[in-house]
Amino acid sequence: MTNDFAYLAQGKLHLKIGDAPVRPIDSQFGNSVRQRAQEMHQRHSWKTQGRGAQFMRGGVLWGAQEQEPGTMPIRISGLSVGCREGELLYSLDTPEIAGLFVVKDSGSHEQRLFHTADYRVGHLAALREGNRIACTFTHRGGTSSIAIMNDEGAEMAEVTQGDTIDMAPSWVPGTQHELVFQSAGLARNSAGQMVGRCAFAVQRLNLNSGELTTVAEKENADLLGPRMAQDGSLYYIRRPYRGPNAKVSIGQAALDFVLFPFRLLFALFQYLNFFTMSYTGKTLTNAGGAAQREADVRRMMVWGNLIDAQKSQGHRGEDGTPSLVPKNWELVRQTADGSSDVVARGVLSFDLCDDGGVLYSNGGAVYRLNPNGKTERLAKDSLIEQVVAL
Repeated sequence: MTNDFAYLAQGKLHLKIGDAPVRPIDSQFGNSVRQRAQEMHQRHSWKTQGRGAQFMRGGVLWGAQEQEPGTMPIRISGLSVGCREGELLYSLDTPEIAGLFVVKDSGSHEQRLFHTADYRVGHLAALREGNRIACTFTHRGGTSSIAIMNDEGAEMAEVTQGDTIDMAPSWVPGTQHELVFQSAGLARNSAGQMVGRCAFAVQRLNLNSGELTTVAEKENADLLGPRMAQDGSLYYIRRPYRGPNAKVSIGQAALDFVLFPFRLLFALFQYLNFFTMSYTGKTLTNAGGAAQREADVRRMMVWGNLIDAQKSQGHRGEDGTPSLVPKNWELVRQTADGSSDVVARGVLSFDLCDDGGVLYSNGGAVYRLNPNGKTERLAKDSLIEQVVAL
């Protein structure tokens, strides 16, 4: 049994090998992007000082205000074991481009497979036997598709299409041409604007024939991050689904009515604050700055939901560890005959181990459920969004 694993927390990669403590792995490409931004900022610093600042201030109106390099959002958005032993794959998001990279030798060597400005990359899954990589491409229109490529980032092809959100592919064990992934159709109004989606279901795709089969769905629940085990069992996270036409409770309607004037005043304040900043370079309040950036760090997007760590403080795991998600986010095992049982509660991310164990996280810690049914905590951290068994 091995407890080697990696995880993403606050957009950074962390690695745990053997008895060594958890250590962060920096993205060499991300550091180079930030370094180039710093050099560009220094070359153009005259625009924010003295008369140059007065001359350029109007550019804020058109989005031309230069961002401080130290606050540039550069985050790792996806993680997977690589196609070869000892490799890790990760995807990276920056304000301008996204890319796919492979890390070797415990983080000492990094290779860029590709980068693009046309879409965002995430939800990686490597097939070691066939040297292929599956991932999610998220497009500007709100749709996403499943794509595959070889282990060098070439021969890229999108294998799903349509007005859908297709995410989180994983390879079916024992095959080199079948995937399972989560999928949800989009709802749009007469103007073509997206107004909602249906519940996520689990689909199985045969890449050779193009046959698509629904293997798990539930009308009132999202089924997320599917993984197929060697014995044919299907694992996924099940969470409650609230559709766009769901009824609003009387209490919520009353609360919205009471808060309406305050929300309107807040919107007006933000409008005035924008123009004050545009013409004077100062905000109407000093409550932002570093404190606001810290608040942004405490939020992350997982499975299409914005999770606020401060609002999740009431959630606790079985051992009392703070959890980012409630207990009704359940890890479910569905057997080949269609029966299912709950493996763990309050699960944000999980992965299957080679020995039949399950690695999972509630966002505040990493756990391992051993084949004998015993659960042990392996690590604690904050804002853990993905775990990968090595």
